[in-house]
Amino acid sequence: MHFSVLGSTEVTEDNTPLELGGIRQRAILGYLILNANKVVPTSQLLHAIWDGNPPPTARKMIQNAVSAIRRTLNANTDPTTTPTLHTYAPGYQLRIDTETIDLYRFRRLVREGRQAIATNNPAHAAELLYQGLSLWRGRALADLVETGITWSELTAIEDERLSAIEDRLEAELACGRHREITPELEILTAAEPMRERLCHQFMLALYRSGRQVDALRVYRRTREALVDGLGLEPGRSLQELQHRILEHDTKIQIPALAG
Repeated sequence: MHFSVLGSTEVTEDNTPLELGGIRQRAILGYLILNANKVVPTSQLLHAIWDGNPPPTARKMIQNAVSAIRRTLNANTDPTTTPTLHTYAPGYQLRIDTETIDLYRFRRLVREGRQAIATNNPAHAAELLYQGLSLWRGRALADLVETGITWSELTAIEDERLSAIEDRLEAELACGRHREITPELEILTAAEPMRERLCHQFMLALYRSGRQVDALRVYRRTREALVDGLGLEPGRSLQELQHRILEHDTKIQIPALAG
């Protein structure tokens, strides 16, 4: 049995999707998956599902949904991989092998990719990070987000994805693949104009591709976005890169010195 939350909520057995019920039941399952192997208090579930304004019958509705989730989990024909949903005061705990959850596999691959970067193996790092990012099928718990759910956990997970993308691009730059990643960076910086690390990587990729004017244009655009949006000047790293590009610093052409 495999659990997917990097996209719409999905549980599969032998590659066959299982019926997960209505949106409330899917939301409870999704929240328990995000908090795998932790005891989640009922009060926390009430706040997550009803945004702090639960109806009088909310606790009974959670109990019914938990019972339905247990029936879904019990459909697993392989007892060695069957997750279990326990009732523990003050709430519930989903006991599960986290390798069956795409989010936790993503996190493991990202950790391994960062370790490869730290040990100066950017090619292996890029591959590991690519594998982790390929697990994403859309926004985390996209089906729940479409109903208006705005859990803080989902914002944090999205930031994890962006950080992993930046790490992969850093590894690609260290491998000298600046031309290959320039189109991707153009799209990413347009979507995240105030994310300085992405802009730094875009400027570096452009400069290494012989596009000094375009690299400086990216700096000006980023600075305008930061000043207009936050009232802040770019950070020291971005300012230093601009100065080095203006001075035609040849050292930043060397992949080994990226970042």
